[in-house]
Amino acid sequence: MPNLALPDESFRDSDADGFDPAVVTAQARDALEAGNGAALATLVAPLHPADLADLIETLPAADRPVLTNTLDPERLAEVLPELHETVRVPLVEQLPPEHIATALTQLDSDDVLGILEDLDEEQLAAVLSTVDVEDRAYIETGLSYPEDTAGRLMQQEVVAVPRGSSVGGAIDRLRRMGDEELPTSFFDMYVVDADGRFVGAVPVHRMLLAPRAQSIDALMVPDAHPVEALSAQSAVAHVFRQYDVVSVPVVDAGGRLVGMITADDVVDVIDEEADRELMNLARGGQSDPHWSLWELARARFTWLFVNLGTAVLASAVIGLFEAAIDQVVALAVLMPIVASMGGNAGTQSLTVTVRGLAMKEIRPGTGLRFLCREMAAGGLNGIAFAVVGGLVAGLWFGDPWLAVVFAVAMIVTLLVASLVGTAIPFLLQRLRIDPAVASGVILTTATDVVGFFAFLGLAAVLLLG
Repeated sequence: MPNLALPDESFRDSDADGFDPAVVTAQARDALEAGNGAALATLVAPLHPADLADLIETLPAADRPVLTNTLDPERLAEVLPELHETVRVPLVEQLPPEHIATALTQLDSDDVLGILEDLDEEQLAAVLSTVDVEDRAYIETGLSYPEDTAGRLMQQEVVAVPRGSSVGGAIDRLRRMGDEELPTSFFDMYVVDADGRFVGAVPVHRMLLAPRAQSIDALMVPDAHPVEALSAQSAVAHVFRQYDVVSVPVVDAGGRLVGMITADDVVDVIDEEADRELMNLARGGQSDPHWSLWELARARFTWLFVNLGTAVLASAVIGLFEAAIDQVVALAVLMPIVASMGGNAGTQSLTVTVRGLAMKEIRPGTGLRFLCREMAAGGLNGIAFAVVGGLVAGLWFGDPWLAVVFAVAMIVTLLVASLVGTAIPFLLQRLRIDPAVASGVILTTATDVVGFFAFLGLAAVLLLG
């Protein structure tokens, strides 16, 4: 009979910071093969929801619903937000709408939206038809905001008190609200005026240390960095990074308090942004570890095809100087070095620039200074490598003019690479094109074409002219 040993410390790793996927997955598969749902439920019961989500993602797709069907609604509600969307969506689509609706009642509104926004219209309608009127209103309000905005990210459960309240009155208000109305976690109480407009925030620790008769207004922080519901999620992430806050209030166009965003949700946004920027810079397209082989290959095909076109263009430039290469074979040996150095220098400038724009570290009015600095760095490196490379080329092939050609081409290529690597992201951003997506292709083309043209053109003039 398969080994259905119950979970113990043996499946914890040596650092005690998670589970050993190999051990727990093997035990879970044994239980699945045996059709022993009770043993499977007991096996996963001690796992943290995030660890259980990791376990579900390691299982074959066909076995995932079997495991999730053993979970009660409360446990399922804890796990669903932790699953990657490419795993979560198929699972949710296979669950009965009533089961999903029961689980969603255990979650804050932001987690509910994160789960439902990926469903198709038919499945979403089926789920909404099973929830009560109040919960449906929360969901429909959240879904009314565009994707990737603060409104989709926020949770609508907030703790708000009227301006002029006392500390004691605010605490009593919290007690009356109870667990069902309160957010799962919150760090500030928000103060609103008679029309519901946001006025300020009171950190919970300040309120707990103040006398009951103290006015909330005296403890209030007026500038709590509120964000509008239609603000981009990237702008929200910038507020968290810039001001080191753990939560921010969300307001509508009229300044009325509509929700709040906490740091745990912004961490996900920052991770997604970093992953997208990294994949785009690598020109690999969007990717996902849970994609099928066909989806992965199709996602990369477009950029590989574009790269093929740029490679043909660079080869066409080489073809213009075929006669020079035939007469001076050393040119064929040295020209890849020039192009490679230009590509690396340009990538350095490109990476720094794209990161600076994404993190808003390059501010309006500083772009020209940033560009001049990058070009100066490229020029200095160009001179340094021109000296070193020229000496090596001269000693290697015994031709001082070849050394001069190599040195001048190195300076020109590194200067142009720094210029293109810095300027192109600025230009693409003005054109409302993601710099991380298109900059790499333009950079590769520019550095290869300029590098080959400068080196081979100078050689044709100075060596064969």
